[in-house]
Amino acid sequence: MFKSLLTGAALGLSALTMALPAHAEYPERSIQAVIPWGAGGATDNVMRSLTPYVEKELGGKFILNNRPGGTAVIGSTHVMQQRPNGYTILLGAENPQLYKVLKLADFDYADFYPVNIIGQNVVVIAANADAPFNNMAELMAAAKANPDTLRMGSTGAGGLPSTVSAMINAVDELKVREVTFGGDGPGITALMGKHIDFMPLSLAAARELVRSGKLKALAVFATEETPELPGVEPITKALPAIAEYLPWGPFWGAFVHKDTPDDVKQKLVDAYAKAVGNDEFQGFLKNFGAQSLNLNGAEAEEFLKRWQSVTTWSMYKAKAIEISPDSVGIAKP
Repeated sequence: MFKSLLTGAALGLSALTMALPAHAEYPERSIQAVIPWGAGGATDNVMRSLTPYVEKELGGKFILNNRPGGTAVIGSTHVMQQRPNGYTILLGAENPQLYKVLKLADFDYADFYPVNIIGQNVVVIAANADAPFNNMAELMAAAKANPDTLRMGSTGAGGLPSTVSAMINAVDELKVREVTFGGDGPGITALMGKHIDFMPLSLAAARELVRSGKLKALAVFATEETPELPGVEPITKALPAIAEYLPWGPFWGAFVHKDTPDDVKQKLVDAYAKAVGNDEFQGFLKNFGAQSLNLNGAEAEEFLKRWQSVTTWSMYKAKAIEISPDSVGIAKP
């Protein structure tokens, strides 16, 4: 009888198991995608353009949320604090790689898993269309004639403008007032409204506005002209010594918590790789003035380490930061 009871129990358990729904395939619900910058900026535009292709490849829906503030610390921290299940993803830029040396936070992208390093961009020094200066040399002269008077748009310590400003001040003197915004989108609006005088921006964010005459490009942050903005001089024409920090540029990437399950990571990696490689999105990047990277795995990690090393040690040499990068585990390039 005891054997009969065991057999009956086993059959009942087997029937119950068969009745239970199979484990749902990821993603079984919407994915919260955090953009740690304001709407309308370069990061926001890139991510909103890419996401429909990712959704198609992944077979899931992304809910895009802008969480600006603290040079992307607020949005990045939010993603770190969520369950590592792949349902919260960070769509960010380069800024976390500078947090430790700027004392903004005690983490960087080593605390995330890089799903994809999407692309990289050139920097352009942009002014409002009616600015009295037409190139970088004239801007430098105006700043020296009236120190701490010109208003430079910024996105906070560790943002693109402040990093570029630090590199400029490493080789010359650019004393200006920094006006901080929650992203380059609000900064561009202020620039066009003449509430600020100039702002270092990604080419992706500024290109069409420069082409349409709504903004004026003073220089590209490079050693030679870029084909996307013909006739705009490289910054080395006015500041030859800055060449030691070049080439340099911002980048964009998709990241999840490093403890996310491996199978989920792989699905995201595969979807993003195909989405970034999509011909239509590649055309978008080209028109945006950006270079496609489409890196994941070891290549993405190597890119992140090199960018962090080159940038932080350049800033340290420029005395833009007090903390030696090696004190927080960043090796020399």
